[in-house]
Amino acid sequence: MSDNAFSPEEKAAVYRAIAERRDMRHFSGGEVAPELLARLLEAAHQAPSVGLMQPWRFIRITDRELRGKIQTVVEAERVRTAEALGERSDEFMTLKVEGINDCAEVLVAALMDDREKHIFGRRTLPEMDMASLSCAIQNLWLAARVEGLGMGWVSLFEPQALADLLGLPAGAKPLAVLCLGPVEQFYPAPMLVLEGWAQARPLSELVYENYWGVKP
Repeated sequence: MSDNAFSPEEKAAVYRAIAERRDMRHFSGGEVAPELLARLLEAAHQAPSVGLMQPWRFIRITDRELRGKIQTVVEAERVRTAEALGERSDEFMTLKVEGINDCAEVLVAALMDDREKHIFGRRTLPEMDMASLSCAIQNLWLAARVEGLGMGWVSLFEPQALADLLGLPAGAKPLAVLCLGPVEQFYPAPMLVLEGWAQARPLSELVYENYWGVKP
């Protein structure tokens, strides 16, 4: 055991948070105290980022009318997604894919503008800015679960439509609409599994050794 390891109790708590994190769609209203929201955003801000560029920008949506407009943008993409799914269209339309009007807080996570100036770590992999923002969202997600709050990542939207709605500068890009707040209970398994939409694949199918496709 490493001298830098957490205590058994601390390790168990970390792994529990990871295992019980859920992409929530059902919320019970309520509110998130300002000091708690600040703590969650600070956890997001502590995420790793390539070249320490910290590309994340979080927009808190407090205007209820604006929240409704965001939901309209999401609904438009939900319909287009259903059309693209063909034979699974009707099945998809029965799924609850967002909780924008039900959750306590809505945050839009976006990539900063002028990202092309950041070369460190991005010369051959420019998408590392998106990976960095994803790490920040995951930090926020895990911190929310620890605090007993649900969070859902909504990605059903046309990015430019949402960018225009929120007044993002040229080059900035919204990546997620995050629904955050109290829930009556957490799903015992991912919602798409419970709804029969998909099944999670075991880790053993996704780990190779030395070369692609070679199992350990």
